[in-house]
Amino acid sequence: MKHSVQTARPWQLLAFLLPAVSVYTLFSALPLADTLRHGFFVSNDAGQSTFAGLANFRAIVFDPDWSRAFWNAMVNNAKFFCVHMLLQNPIGLLLATLFSLKGLHGARTYRTLIFLPTLLSVVIIGFIWQLILSPLWGLGEKLMGLVGMASHFAPWLGQEETALVTLSFISVWQYVGIPMMLIYAALLAVPEEIVEAAHVEGASALRIFWEIKLPLIYPTLGLVTILTFVANFNAFDLIYSVKGALAGPNYSTDILGTLFYRTFFGYQAQIGNPNMGAAVATLMFLVILAGVGTYFFCVQRRLTRFAL
Repeated sequence: MKHSVQTARPWQLLAFLLPAVSVYTLFSALPLADTLRHGFFVSNDAGQSTFAGLANFRAIVFDPDWSRAFWNAMVNNAKFFCVHMLLQNPIGLLLATLFSLKGLHGARTYRTLIFLPTLLSVVIIGFIWQLILSPLWGLGEKLMGLVGMASHFAPWLGQEETALVTLSFISVWQYVGIPMMLIYAALLAVPEEIVEAAHVEGASALRIFWEIKLPLIYPTLGLVTILTFVANFNAFDLIYSVKGALAGPNYSTDILGTLFYRTFFGYQAQIGNPNMGAAVATLMFLVILAGVGTYFFCVQRRLTRFAL
């Protein structure tokens, strides 16, 4: 008996797509468009808006009163991203490779423990690490004293030179489970026939990883990279929960997210300016868009050709 394949009717497609498209438009597309629009206006004390073109963006990028904070936040955000790329993703790759080995005892328990911090609130993580690293009542100095390194302890969160790096390490510790699980799933998807054939040919485990498994998971590594980029340039909550909106000391931990918060809503002596805040948010969006676009046009094409 032959079964005919029925194609979906237009109204059926519309019925399934309409709820998701409506939610996305209402809570994502429209707010984004309105934010972009606000960046092109200035408001007076009476609340009246006037079209200003690119004046807000020129002020943020070139006016010393604004540009100093913007470029400082941009550089700090780049450092924040680089620490994650150099530590989080390689550690995630190493852990995923270890957990993909057959016969590793307790692998499921270790995976769960490493992934568990990603499920916790960033506010809780920041508060706990702030207590641990406190030079007054924290456990950090005592724990380092157990291994004879108490003399190396310092108030890392309170020093301009080390505050941002310390917060980056905390973020790496919390989120290393995400690239670990993504890469682990990719390694499990590597065909066993290829690995077994390499074993028969006498290839070592290290050679199998570098020449067979690693090339096959390049697309996943690219996905992890772009997810890390987007997440880091959207970061805000960890810096805010530990150092506040001023991102101290002396703005040494200031990133684009905290700069946007202060600019839009105001903080302490700084008065909020929604139009300038919208301009900062637009520049954040453009930075992320440029990074994602560069990945898809320069990296993803090569990975696709490599896979073919």
